Parts: sequence; structure tokens; C-alpha cells
Amino acid sequence: MIPSVLAAPAPGWTTETDVVVIGSGIAGLVTALRCRPHGRVLLVTKALLDAGSTRWAQGGIAAALAPDDSPGEHLADTLTAGVGLCDEDAVRALVTEGPGAVRGLIDLGAAFDRASGGGIALTREGGHHRRRIAHAGGDATGAEISRALLAALKDSGVEVIEHALVLDLLRDAAGRATGITLHVMGEGQPGGVGAVRARAVVLATGGLGQVFSATTNPEVSTGDGVALALRAGAAVTDLEFVQFHPTVLWLGEGATGQQPLISEAVRGEGAHLVDHTGARFMSGRHELAELAPRDVVAKGIMNRMRETGASHMLLDGRHLGATMWENRFPTILAACRHHGIDPVTEPIPIVPAAHYASGGVRTDLYGRTSVPGLYACGEVACTGVHGANRLASNSLLEGLVFAGRIATALSADLTALVSDEPSMGDSSDASPVGGARADGLLAPSTRGDVQRIMTSSVGVLRGAEGLAAAARELADLPIRSGADVRPGVEAWEATNLHTVASAIVAAAQRREETRGSHWREDFPERADAMWRGHLVTRLDGNTLTTTYEPWRQSRREGDRG
Repeated sequence: MIPSVLAAPAPGWTTETDVVVIGSGIAGLVTALRCRPHGRVLLVTKALLDAGSTRWAQGGIAAALAPDDSPGEHLADTLTAGVGLCDEDAVRALVTEGPGAVRGLIDLGAAFDRASGGGIALTREGGHHRRRIAHAGGDATGAEISRALLAALKDSGVEVIEHALVLDLLRDAAGRATGITLHVMGEGQPGGVGAVRARAVVLATGGLGQVFSATTNPEVSTGDGVALALRAGAAVTDLEFVQFHPTVLWLGEGATGQQPLISEAVRGEGAHLVDHTGARFMSGRHELAELAPRDVVAKGIMNRMRETGASHMLLDGRHLGATMWENRFPTILAACRHHGIDPVTEPIPIVPAAHYASGGVRTDLYGRTSVPGLYACGEVACTGVHGANRLASNSLLEGLVFAGRIATALSADLTALVSDEPSMGDSSDASPVGGARADGLLAPSTRGDVQRIMTSSVGVLRGAEGLAAAARELADLPIRSGADVRPGVEAWEATNLHTVASAIVAAAQRREETRGSHWREDFPERADAMWRGHLVTRLDGNTLTTTYEPWRQSRREGDRG
């Protein structure tokens, strides 16, 4: 049973704003900054402002900045990585507006690494045929971008509430989003459960990696935005396409939680994937070898592990030398040495781990979801850019570009709302979607059960038997959890993880082919005639429904997802 609303006491406080932005990664921060000229903006974030996934981004941000590169070539590489499911209009917007958006970050104060001639230093990552990845601090790009955006936030007039877990969407009788309920934890702020009334709600809540036992995502990435959107009746698309990063530091059997990422840029600078005999195994599997798209490399690693019976593979970067490691990859070097591995003198043990959700809340080209007044941006959204598999370093760019597009849309949408809607002062006309009941709220202890189920049967390797078992176990968890779960942060997070996991399994069962980051062992081939299309999931009452929609090359701008 999937809950239609999270159990919470009646709101004890209410505040109002024009736009409420949920999340403080690149998508949320840029949206808040760009929307500020159009009205009052409140940004709420689950932990501290810099605690999301953006600060962990190592490799960089992709854009056609080099003289020998072009948006057209970036578009071609993105479409190839997306394995036939990208929305070409969305990709074209990304690659065309991307270079200017990155230069805008520089104007804002982001300090990217420079080449000897003074231009922006660029590297390559998997799936790219050009060097187009701008980076900062060697391998601390996300941290530098976050720093620059947070500095800009200080004097912007954007209001902030930290330590705030969003619960549900408020909607009026016509079905329009009119705000959110949230639980605030922290001194000096409104405490407990309250409501934010707003003319527009923007989801920028990041990823869902914590649905798996081992992930590169931080602890806060529990799929809250996708779960909220489902409960609000929004369309969610392509959830079966969860990207597993090929090279994550192997910490031994049974390691759980956030795992150290070994950036694709290490391979971009020349490191090789090898097995325990020292043999390279990606050569011959793809024209780009170690720099093939991530799904290809992850599958290559898993296949070699199967062939050899090994628990992990190795990334050999010893030939890069100490200077390269110390100057270009200081963060990765420190993380490896912290765990007893010195990449300068020995290969790094690696395995794939859950990394990025290519699917999410479906939007049009301006971030509008299927629920009026609700927008989505960044990893929580499915803009159509990624298709079945994200091209390396397109994620930061997507958050940056489509945040700007949401701001453009809201400049017009907010004006229309001022004349169409009554005062926001009375919150009595809005309520959390689904009513007051909270069927299926899960106990905090079930978080580990969800992660175990998903890792065992819905990871890199999937099949009908395992997926069916996962569906049965997930359906049983609310019954095992009991009916009298006390509302609280841990129970809300566990319930969100369960909702998202159930939706992923439903889509993974339905797609009977192998495409991009969805690998079905029982259907090992890509099947364009049957499956070149999208799976759209909605929550109808307490039941998830997944429908197939044939692929279209593009969507008209302004069409609602």
C-alpha cells in the first residue's frame, strides 16, 4: 500500500511567499536567485544549505566551450548516451544555452581551473568525443559551484529555512499547487510541522540514491520530491533508468551508505580499467573503451566480475604520476588514502554503485509538471535530456540551464496568478493531497529492508524473477510495519523510499528489454519496435499505475509533461 499523504499533526504555523523552492543544490539555488526579481522567494532545504549532492560532484560541468567543439557535437554525444529516448528539443536547449550559463557562473564568482594559456581547462569523460568538461579545484567542481552560489545568495533577499523536510503539496479545490507542508528541525526557526503558502512550488530535491544500500548520494537523497509528486498526482517518467556509476571505491563486502566516488575524469586523463591479472577488459567492448557511456562501462565491469568470480575490478592510474594525482585529483587521492589505498602506487579497487536517476517528475521545457503551479528542476525532474542514460557531467548543466528556464516561465506565470487568485492569507482553502489519512506510513526500521530488497534484485542486473520477488516484498512491508507508526523524520523518509522503490520496480518489470542503464538479463537486447517509449507512473489512490507512451522526437515548448 502506498500512502496518499504523510501523517502529520495539523500545521502549527503558516508563512507565505510567492515562490517556494525546495532544495539547495545547483538547481534550487539558481532557481531561487533567478526567480528573486519576480517576487518573494523562500528556499527550504532538508539539512544545511551545502549538504546536497552538488557539493559532491567531482568531474565537472559539460559545455561546448572549446574552439574545436560545438553545441551540435555535444547534442550528438548526449543523444547517443540516451539510447534513443532523449527529447531532442530538451537536449538542444541544454547544449545551446549551456556555454552561456557556465559563463554566467563564472561572472557570479565560480573559479574554474585554468589552462596554461589562461582559458578554462577542459577534460574528457565517458561518452564525450571532445574535451568539454570544465572543472574546479581539480576534482572539487561541485563544491566550488556551491560556494559561489551560496555567496550570491547572501545578499539576494532570498529567505532560507534549513533543516526542513518537505512532507506534502497543498492544493486548492481546482487542483493547483498552493504551497507545501513541512517539518522544521532547528533552533531559531519556526519549529515542528507547518505550512508554506505560495503561488508556485519548485521541486529541486535531488536524487533517490538512498533507495539502494550502496550509493554515491548523501544521506539526504531519499527521493522526497518524487514521492511528494506521486502523492500529488503528478506524472513521473522513466524511473527504471537508474544510473550506476562504474567506478566507486570498493570498501569490502557489505559496505553500505554513501560510497567514495572515483570520478570519470580519472579515466578521462588516462587511467585504465583492469582485472586482477592486470589485463584491460574494456578494449574491444566499445570504440571508446574506458570512456564509453556509463551504462556500457558498468556492464563491462559486472561482466568481467562474473567471468572471473572477483568481487571487484581495478582502476589503474599509477602511470598518471604523483603530480597529476596531487594537483588534478586531490579530493579523490585523500579519500583513497583515508581508506588505505594509494593510487600513486597501487590500483584502486572499484565497483559500480547507484549514482543518478535519469527519470523523475515529468516536466515540459520550462519545468512545469502535470500539476498546475508545481515545477521541478535538477535530478528530481525528467526534462527529457537524459533518456535512458545520462551523459557524464550533463547533470550540473541541466540543473543550471533548466533553473533559468523555470525563472523565465515564472516571470509570466506569476503575473497571471496575481490577477487570477485570491489572497494567500487564509490557508483554510488548501489541504495536503489525499486528505487526512496516512495509510501505509512505514516504521523507520524498514529503510534498511527497502535498501536490501532493491540492492538484491533491482540493481545493475535485473530479471523477471528478482523483480517479482522485490515487488512482493515491498508490498508486504507496510503490513509488517504495522498500523500505528509514529510520524517523524525517519518514518517519513522510510515511507518516501518505499514509495519510490515501488515505482522503480513497477517500471523495471514493465520494460522487457535492455536499454541504457536498465539491464534485463532475461531480455538482453534492445527492442525499439516494442519499447522505444516512456513509462509514465502515477499514484491513483494507494495504487501505482504505469503506462507506456511511444517515444516522440520532441515536445512542443509549453506543452505540459
